[in-house]
Amino acid sequence: MSQLIKIYSENPNSKEIDKVAAVLKKGGLVIYPTDTVYGLGCDITNTKALERIARIKGVKLEKANFSFICNDLSHLSDYVRQIDTPTYKILKRALPGPYTFILPGNNNLPKVFKKKKTVGIRVPDNTIAQAIVTALGNPIVSTSIHDEDELIEYTTDPELIFEKWESKVDIVIDGGYGDNHASTVIDLTDDEPLVVREGKGSLDIL
Repeated sequence: MSQLIKIYSENPNSKEIDKVAAVLKKGGLVIYPTDTVYGLGCDITNTKALERIARIKGVKLEKANFSFICNDLSHLSDYVRQIDTPTYKILKRALPGPYTFILPGNNNLPKVFKKKKTVGIRVPDNTIAQAIVTALGNPIVSTSIHDEDELIEYTTDPELIFEKWESKVDIVIDGGYGDNHASTVIDLTDDEPLVVREGKGSLDIL
């Protein structure tokens, strides 16, 4: 039975955050707020949960471009090859913030992503998302929630999200209205940064 849980971003309730982390650890799927649009996420270490998300999105898991949601840059070396100083300086300037950075993946990527040479890293400037990752103890694999309405690409109302998604996920977190601008995606795998998608994040950080 899916749950709609209200969590306030000013001071996330630790009991509710622990409840969400426990569901993720058991392989549950959670819709949660970020500093951009609402995201659909699961525990990075749970292959069955990853497969559920891939099925929902209609993609093959090994080819899926999901983001890794981290609470800070400390998880970077877990999944990313050693990066140079200029790249790290960009990350430090931009994060936490509304950016997804494509970085070279290393050999510690979860088994299902072993063939991928790159990984998308997000550190949202959102206390709820950060608290969940902290309580879980490792990143969440995530993808954005899209709306079928052609005018509005992303659903922003948590109650409408719950109505639409309650049969597919275990928890929807109501963290207030979401944004309908996605993150700015920047590829840092080459010598020069490449802007893949201009979204909410300013390009002044480059």
